[in-house]
Amino acid sequence: MEGKLVFAVNGKRFELAEVDPSTSLLEFLRTRTRFTGPKLGCGEGGCGACVVLLSTYDPVSDQVKDFSVSSCLTLLCSINLCSVTTTEGLGNSRDGFHPIHQRFTGFHASQCGFCTPGMCMSLFSALTNADKTNRPEPPNGLSKITKLEAEKAIAGNLCRCTGYRPIADVCRSFAADVDLEDLGLNTFWKKGEDAIVSKLPSHNRGKICTFPDFLKSVVKTSLDTLMNGNNTNFLESQWYRPTSFEGLYQVLNSNAFIGSRTKLVVGNTGSGVYKENNLYDKYIDLKGIPELSVIKRDHTGISFGAAVTISRAIEMLKENADSVPSAEKMVFNKIADHLDKVASPFVRNMASLGGNLIMAQKYQFASDVTTILLAAGSTVCVWTASDRRILSLEDFLGWPPLDEKTILVSILIPSISMVELSYGTDQHSVSSHRSESNIIFETYRAAPRPLGNAVSYLNSAFLAHVSSDKITGNTVLLYLHLAFGAYGTEHAIRARKVEKFLVGKELEVSVLLEAIKLLKETIIPKQGTPHSSYRSSLAVAFLFKFLQPLSKDLAVHENNYHDNASGVAVITEHPNENFNRHSDLSHHEASNSELFNSSCVLLSSNQMIQYGKEYHPVGVPIKKVGAEIQTSGEAIYVDDIPSPKDCLYGAFVYSTHPLARIESIKFNPTLASEKIITYIGVNDIPPGGKNVGSGTMFGTEPLFADSLTECAGQPLGLVVAETQRYANMAAKQANVQYSTENLEAPILTVEDAVRRLSFFDIPPFLYPQNVGNLSEGMTEAEHKILSAEVKLGSQYYFYMETQTALAIPDEDNCIVVYSSTQCPETAQGLIAQCLGIPDHNVRVITRRVGGGFGGKAVRAIPVATACALAAYKLQRPVRMYLDRQTDMVMTGGRHPMKINYSVGFKSDGKITALHIDLLINAGITKDVSPSIPYSVVGTLRKYNWGALSFDIKVCRTNLSSKSAMRAPGEAQGSFIAETVIEHVAAFLSMDANLVRNKNLHTYKSIKMFYGSSAGETPEYTLPAIVDELISSTSYFNRLAMVRHFNFCNKWRKRGISWVPIVHQVTLRPTPGKVSILNDSSIVVEVGGIELGQGLWTKVKQITAFGLGQLLEGGSQKLLDRVRIIQADTLSLIQGGWTAGSTTSESSCEAVRLSCSILVDRLKSLKQSLEEKTSSVSWETLISQASMQGVNLSASTYWVPGTDSMQYLNYGAATSEVEVDIATGATTIIRSDLIYDCGQSLNPAVDMGQVYSAD
Repeated sequence: MEGKLVFAVNGKRFELAEVDPSTSLLEFLRTRTRFTGPKLGCGEGGCGACVVLLSTYDPVSDQVKDFSVSSCLTLLCSINLCSVTTTEGLGNSRDGFHPIHQRFTGFHASQCGFCTPGMCMSLFSALTNADKTNRPEPPNGLSKITKLEAEKAIAGNLCRCTGYRPIADVCRSFAADVDLEDLGLNTFWKKGEDAIVSKLPSHNRGKICTFPDFLKSVVKTSLDTLMNGNNTNFLESQWYRPTSFEGLYQVLNSNAFIGSRTKLVVGNTGSGVYKENNLYDKYIDLKGIPELSVIKRDHTGISFGAAVTISRAIEMLKENADSVPSAEKMVFNKIADHLDKVASPFVRNMASLGGNLIMAQKYQFASDVTTILLAAGSTVCVWTASDRRILSLEDFLGWPPLDEKTILVSILIPSISMVELSYGTDQHSVSSHRSESNIIFETYRAAPRPLGNAVSYLNSAFLAHVSSDKITGNTVLLYLHLAFGAYGTEHAIRARKVEKFLVGKELEVSVLLEAIKLLKETIIPKQGTPHSSYRSSLAVAFLFKFLQPLSKDLAVHENNYHDNASGVAVITEHPNENFNRHSDLSHHEASNSELFNSSCVLLSSNQMIQYGKEYHPVGVPIKKVGAEIQTSGEAIYVDDIPSPKDCLYGAFVYSTHPLARIESIKFNPTLASEKIITYIGVNDIPPGGKNVGSGTMFGTEPLFADSLTECAGQPLGLVVAETQRYANMAAKQANVQYSTENLEAPILTVEDAVRRLSFFDIPPFLYPQNVGNLSEGMTEAEHKILSAEVKLGSQYYFYMETQTALAIPDEDNCIVVYSSTQCPETAQGLIAQCLGIPDHNVRVITRRVGGGFGGKAVRAIPVATACALAAYKLQRPVRMYLDRQTDMVMTGGRHPMKINYSVGFKSDGKITALHIDLLINAGITKDVSPSIPYSVVGTLRKYNWGALSFDIKVCRTNLSSKSAMRAPGEAQGSFIAETVIEHVAAFLSMDANLVRNKNLHTYKSIKMFYGSSAGETPEYTLPAIVDELISSTSYFNRLAMVRHFNFCNKWRKRGISWVPIVHQVTLRPTPGKVSILNDSSIVVEVGGIELGQGLWTKVKQITAFGLGQLLEGGSQKLLDRVRIIQADTLSLIQGGWTAGSTTSESSCEAVRLSCSILVDRLKSLKQSLEEKTSSVSWETLISQASMQGVNLSASTYWVPGTDSMQYLNYGAATSEVEVDIATGATTIIRSDLIYDCGQSLNPAVDMGQVYSAD
């Protein structure tokens, strides 16, 4: 086996003699095996879509270690003699699905399904390791895992379309301490039935073999080689694994490494932070050096080898030996708790402690690890080319960036006794007039997300030795470590001036204020740091939170309300006193948000749905179509389609300037550039073709910039290479020369656009109409707020599957394009225009999309068009899968807006008039921007403003084109409306909810604001919904409790509010086709695309209902015979767009009408057959129809009538939140939502959509 890479995937042996050492495990799985369950979501280890189980075997102990890893970061060469398990290895459609797969399906926990395989593997890893513990045996069918562990198992896995409630239910359903009655809607038991474990797919521990016997044998036979101390090099001397420091330096000093690009690796997780835009010549795996993995614990503390993983460090820090002093246990446990919030489990399992420190030292990485170790007084051992040195961590961080010949060997976290010894402040040194001293250690972080991959805005850790003056009762600091990091500094620092000032002083208010002043002078983010003021304020807040409990002058009495399981409010008192009245200072009072994050991921919830059997199986919460194969990784997305022979890969070169002339495009002479096969640009568009990349009814936009680039992110051309990774790297090597000579400054803001009159026209039929008379409304008003301003920023798309396409040249000058798009038909026409060929020569196929949110509509077309152009020119298949950064730079996002409003109102809160001046930043092209004003105002009309007028301008700027994004315009319109309501309430010193209620529509006013869309009087249900919401949630009782809580608590405040929603639904014409095959199975085509919204599920239900009219009780029997097939622009035309949350409804009606046609054709035949026999089976009916020449295929193009094209949906929601006044951290205590969707086609699917939109 020497010189070869040997490992297993799902029990299958792989033995490789040649492989590019820069290949990741994910790339290998997806391109060299049939296992495409692991997905590429972010390429940074931050989303969990690529999670697999990695298993190692220790032949000495005969033990297998299993742990989850991020396969996009794990280098293939680093898994020699390891076993990999993907979701396909758990189960599949042929051999049977795993209980994890079945429960994900049964709890409706998979929508688009792109992230689901990674979720499954994170949960499987947690279950596997929990079952190895010596905990008591759980009931049959359950695991030894706890609810808390189960919930946190998927803490690092992102989902953008399902909502985490059903996913958490899946996880908790395996827990030994689960209360099954707490779990949500599922297919295993109905509401009112007993929830018992036996109804769940049983969890069989140990059923999956994660490390095959053949590989154990290989490991055992390789043991002698591994233990002999020789370097293990393979793969044509590109990958080295030295087994000693001497061997390492021998390799580094050899001639082969002179002038080469060399990378030293352990877990390689740093590549998720610092992207590699070029290739390396050599790789050196440091895990083969035993000293780097040694953990040593003695009286000096705990020493970790630099290659020890963060997960292993957490385990060791939590091992509390009996001989360890309590203060030391406390410090180690708190370090472990903080490390548990760093990255995600599947990253921590590979990331090394030393690697994290190296990133902080060399690249100024905003490391939490560095900060907490700095506060603990840690030291490091470093091996240079000449000697070995012991340094304080503070000195180590201050060194010049390390070169490849300087190796971090180990990190020592000292014992408290060693820290005290360095200060001379042990218990015996405390003065006689002071009481017994205590050690306090706390760590803090503020980040966009409390758990998972989220870099801190600021992190800090404080270690203090305190005593109390017996005379004054004040706290005295004997020594103090104050460490801060991630705030926009080169590396974590000790606030030495503040420490020096505080040590020896009694903690009075004046002292604390002076310390805060010094801290403000110390924590100064470097220029350009985002949110710099907030970061500085966090430093003050964290120091205050640390010291405030120690000062008797600042002690406050805190009360905390919380709801128990029965919904009854409970008050818990938290006396926040100085440490003389506390026997243990090791635990500070946690805020509600901190308690929330440490105790559980999700609170309990309740679901109430109503459905009948009148249209069975329509309206029944059946499981989502395809959910099982989504969980098992068998569902095929565009990038899962096997690459055809001679397939090439593309990557965009895009502009980095907002407005400039393109002088030249060249590529830097690097290893990555050598991988370029060709470059496709505007000059490669064929004769007769056009430079079009996407378009809408409002116009087209170019595929590539010609001589002038008009926005940063605009495509300039396409690099083509043999792999996607090579193409991505090569595109980053583009050296574009720009010139701005004689060009005006770019227009970057709406203010710039107004000054330069840069606007897009809004078609008259899309410009909203004013309501009422503004002048009269303002005259009627008793108070006015004039020219108030609101600014709304943009928002990136974050679908889990980035933009992707595969183009394959076909016969007779045709081309087939597989595109992840919401509008295949539009893509077909634009590709045809670009290539200069008829539409019928272009076939666009879309089976499913891994999340869209509007971003897979217009913005998906340039990717498909570019692939088609490259394939057409080269006459070879070309595919492209955008890396996350490119996707975010090019794809635009939500429209930024600037709003000025003037509002008139009476003293009782009734608004009489509202005027809006709205500036919409559309970016460089029209896209769908001219339609956004209509959407904004449509939602803004949800309140009765008396009179409503507006002046709206759609601004053309030199930014990437903004496009439709989940509730486009509606999200902004609702925000504007609530801002006005809140402003009026604040002006009048009224409760905002009273103002809301005062301005809810009557039927008369909603008819005036929405016209015929409002329907008839009984259809206006919003007031009833609001009343039910207020009543069912005990709103006024909770409001009183919130006010009392705020009266009793100084540093935590709560708020409660409710908001209504009115959504104007607009239906579009939609095709549907139903065909019955010879064996009586049914195939259905619709124009819509399955994005995860359950389109196929609802269509399947309506098909069974429609055709079931031919059979007595036959609808349920037909359900399993129906298959919905992918969208194909040459099979079903006029498919239109999947957008606006209406496609399922429209498609179902088109399919229902098609079924009615078939029923009419078959009804007479059925009657004639029944005259000859008492009953006719479905199979017999279809067989006879086929023989008699009955047309068994029917299609319909449903066009909504003028009376049903538009209608209104209503809903209302209330939320209670808590805010930490010091840090701004927020926690959602409870949310309630009532939504009137009429009769749901599938309540389970629609409930999931509600969860995901919350």
